[in-house]
Amino acid sequence: MNISLIAHDNMKDDIVELSKRFENVLKEHELYATGATGERVMENTNLAVHRVLPGPMGGDQQIGAMIAEGNMDMVIFLRDPLTAQPHEPDVSALIRLCDVHNVPIATNQGTAEIFFKALATTGRFEI
Repeated sequence: MNISLIAHDNMKDDIVELSKRFENVLKEHELYATGATGERVMENTNLAVHRVLPGPMGGDQQIGAMIAEGNMDMVIFLRDPLTAQPHEPDVSALIRLCDVHNVPIATNQGTAEIFFKALATTGRFEI
């Protein structure tokens, strides 16, 4: 599966911790991430991550294009619900694309854990 890992600045520690906890699951999949998120995950795990641009610089749209082309199977986007984001329209567009193309998206740690536990149990995630 192709899985995207994205996190707002205040959530990067959380996505790193999730990646560490579920490293054995994630290593079986192709991982994609926006700039700094991918860098942080690679620095703190042994996971290989395909990095795109930082979110505010177009990375959210690059992931969105993968979704629209049918090349993304799951998105983990840990959003910071307490901080305004200057690129909020890009975030909304990414979530909308997931809805349009029926791609599972987790926007918080609890949902991401459910997705990863399903992957750990079955090796796949089917809707």
